Amino acid sequence: MESITQFIGERMVDPFGVLMGALWFGLAASLVLAGVPACLQLWRGERKMERVLRKWGLGALGLLIAAGAYLTWHEVGHEVGAGKPTAKNPAQSGPAPAPVRVARVEKKPFSVFLTALGTVQPTNMVTIRSRVDGHIEKVAFEEGQMVRAGDLLVQLDAAPFRATLEQAIAKRAQDEASLLNAKQDLQRAVVLTKQGIDAQQLLDQRTAQVAQLTALVQADGAAIESARVQLNYTTIRSPLTGRIGFRLIDPGNIVHVNDQTGMLTITQLQPISVIFTLPQQNLFDVREALLTGPLALTALNSEGKSQLAQGTLSLIDNQVDSGSGTIRLKASFANQDNALWPGLSVTVRLLVATFPDAVVVPDTAVQRGPNGLYAYVVGPDGRAQLRHLRIARVADGNALVEQGLAPGEQLVVSGHYRVQPSAPLQILGNAEATGLRVD
Repeated sequence: MESITQFIGERMVDPFGVLMGALWFGLAASLVLAGVPACLQLWRGERKMERVLRKWGLGALGLLIAAGAYLTWHEVGHEVGAGKPTAKNPAQSGPAPAPVRVARVEKKPFSVFLTALGTVQPTNMVTIRSRVDGHIEKVAFEEGQMVRAGDLLVQLDAAPFRATLEQAIAKRAQDEASLLNAKQDLQRAVVLTKQGIDAQQLLDQRTAQVAQLTALVQADGAAIESARVQLNYTTIRSPLTGRIGFRLIDPGNIVHVNDQTGMLTITQLQPISVIFTLPQQNLFDVREALLTGPLALTALNSEGKSQLAQGTLSLIDNQVDSGSGTIRLKASFANQDNALWPGLSVTVRLLVATFPDAVVVPDTAVQRGPNGLYAYVVGPDGRAQLRHLRIARVADGNALVEQGLAPGEQLVVSGHYRVQPSAPLQILGNAEATGLRVD
C-alpha cells in the first residue's frame, strides 16, 4: 500500500503527468464499460464483425494515444523519483561546466622573425689549374686538408723554365755589350763629324744603332721577367684559406694549360654565406629594420629544430624576381666551428622587430568569428567571458595583442568547441604548466 501511495505521490509532482494519467484512466474506463456489451452481442451473433470494427476503430486509436500519454507520465514520475532535473529542480537544469585548459596573459618582449629556407654557399671557391705545361714532381696536399693562403700545393718540373730564364739573362748580357760598343762608336763619330772627317750620314747611322740596341736590351729584360714568371708558375700555392676537396691529379702526370678539370678545388668556410628568399611583401619590413642597424639571423637545420650558427644580413638583391614574387638575400656567418657546410639546406630566421613590453598570448587562444577575432576569458565567477581582440602580429605560436586583454588574465587555449559565453568552466590545468601542446 505504501509503494502504491509513493508511486502516485511521485507522479503528482508534475501537473502534466497528472493530466496525462487522468486522461488515460478515463479513456480506459470508457472503453471497458462500452466494450463488454459489444463483445456479448458479437459472441451471440447479434452483430457483424465489420460493423464492430468500424465502430470501435476510433476507440482503439484513442486507447493507443492514452497508452503513449501513460508511458510519458510514467517516465516523468520515474525521473522525479530518481532525482533527475525537472522544472521543480532548477538548480540542476543548467549546462554542465565545459572542460578547458587555460594560459595567462603575459607582458614580455615580443620578437618578430621572418623564416625562410636557404642554401649555404662558400664566400670564395677556386679551382686550381696549372698555368704552364709541365710534369708533376710533387703533390703537397691531402684530400680534405685545411690550407692557408700561400701553402704549397703542387710542384711541377722547373728545369725547362729555369733554363729558359738563364738563356734570357745571357741574351740581355750580349745585347748590353753590343749597346756599349755602339755608344762608343757614336761618341767617336760625333768628334770626327765636327772635325769634318766623317760624313753626317755616318753619325746618323751610329745614333740609330744605339737606339736600336737600347730597345733590344729592354726587350731582353722583358723576356727575363717572362721566363721568371713561367718559372714561378711551376710552384702552385693556395690563393686562399680553406678546405681542399677531392684530388684530381697524381704525381708523375703531365698537366696542360687548357685542362678543364683542374687539379683540385678549395672552398673558403670562414666566413661563409647563406642565400635565401623572402616574399616581396616582406621587403619593406626588412628595409625599415635595416635603418636601425645590422639585422641578426639564426641558421637552423632544415627541420628548424637545431641551431647551427648566428650571423648578420649582408645583402639584399637589387631586384625582385617578378616570376616568383620573391627577393633574394644574403647572410654572412663567421662559422668558427664549421657547422655550416657549402650546399647545406638550412632554415633562416631573420629578426626584423622587437617589442619590449608587449601583451602576449598563445595564438591558440585567439579564435575567429563573424565579428572578428575574439578569445574566452575566465571570469572571477569561473564563467566564460567573450572578449573581442585586436591582434598586431602572430609569430612562433604567440600573438601580440593591441587591445582587448590585460596582463594576468586567464584565457581558454583548448576546449573552445564546448565553451559558450557566460557558461561555467571546468579548468583542467594550465597549458604551459602541464606541458600540453596548445598549437
